[in-house]
Amino acid sequence: MNKKLLVVAISSSLLTSVAYAETKTNEGNWKSSIIMEGLYVDRNEGELSIHGMPSGGHNHGLQDGLQAGHNEVVITGNITDKFGARITTAITEKAEEEGNGIEVELEEAFIESQGLGQGFDIKAGRFYTDLGYLSSKHNHEWDFADQPLVYEAMFGVHPTGDGVQFAYLATTDTFLKIGTELFFDEKFPSGKVNNSLSAATVYAKIGGDIGTDHSWLAGIGRWQANNIRRDGEMHSHGHDEHHDEEAGETPQFSGDSSINTISAVYKWAPNGNPKQRNFKLYAEYFQRDEDGVVNMLEPDGAIAETSSYNGDQSGWYAQAVYQFHPHWRVGVRHDRLKINNTGSDEEVLEEAGLHSEGHTPKRDSLMLDYSPREYSRLRLQYNRDERTETPDDQVILQYVHSFGSHGAHAF
Repeated sequence: MNKKLLVVAISSSLLTSVAYAETKTNEGNWKSSIIMEGLYVDRNEGELSIHGMPSGGHNHGLQDGLQAGHNEVVITGNITDKFGARITTAITEKAEEEGNGIEVELEEAFIESQGLGQGFDIKAGRFYTDLGYLSSKHNHEWDFADQPLVYEAMFGVHPTGDGVQFAYLATTDTFLKIGTELFFDEKFPSGKVNNSLSAATVYAKIGGDIGTDHSWLAGIGRWQANNIRRDGEMHSHGHDEHHDEEAGETPQFSGDSSINTISAVYKWAPNGNPKQRNFKLYAEYFQRDEDGVVNMLEPDGAIAETSSYNGDQSGWYAQAVYQFHPHWRVGVRHDRLKINNTGSDEEVLEEAGLHSEGHTPKRDSLMLDYSPREYSRLRLQYNRDERTETPDDQVILQYVHSFGSHGAHAF
């Protein structure tokens, strides 16, 4: 199976779904919704790079000023009684270094089974990975205006991919889900590959209730990509200052990459009803190993310099959110990263943006949000961002509103 076949399969399924929808319109088979976001950001520093983290060079990080934010158009519906489909299109402003304008991206386009039997289900197309806790959640589901630093560093923009997901949900009182995903695209954190399979994941999640007031969820996962090649910028945002001085030389990584993750979630609500008051505490840890070669390429593709590369990066975040009134919540978050990359030529790694500078990137965040109704939220957030040695004080005002039919969010 390769990417072209995957696209053909998705297109055929969606065409089938349209025909099915035309015969079922009186039953309201297909539903649509729009997620609108507006942001105002005030920052005192311009750099958003996370040096030493190979996060793909493309990130819709916090830009200064008034901006449209991350808007989504979502269409969902049934193909048959056993299969459904979802399409999510994101509309965002381009990052500063990419020029002015609007960027439209197909974030999701997949078909998925709806109870094949014995707890097994399958999903095919473009979808968010279920590797971690936050990885499968959309931007408007986040409890803060921005994603944790470790997600930005490990996955860049959104942890999506084109592939197939197989999942098993045990038919037990205790929640137990086991799954695996096979990806066939070149999206970061993988890249070009020597075969059709670019990356694979395996994960397990277990959870349950403690009485009527408490619930919990824990998970582990692993992402693996072998024999990949990534061309272009290696760090998270903008252009590396050393790279700019190298008269057009661009970095290239060839080798293997893996990401391991652990997550834990705890929720409290009186009598299991979160409408009046509730509390949520969760944390995730990611660790990435990369082993291969970094080349600095001339404009004609010739290798100018080379170095072995052993990448060792990790990061975690922990956050707590308390709803103290039916419409009001307050939250606190701490992010931290650790970078320990080595190689045979430190100058080459520095030029590629993979040099370990000895700085520990971290960030502390506070937020207060108000939800006058279920699908409308106004949020005020403050970040003390120390991803570089120069701290950045960030104040964020965010407004999110959902129009149309909108399904319930996962745990």
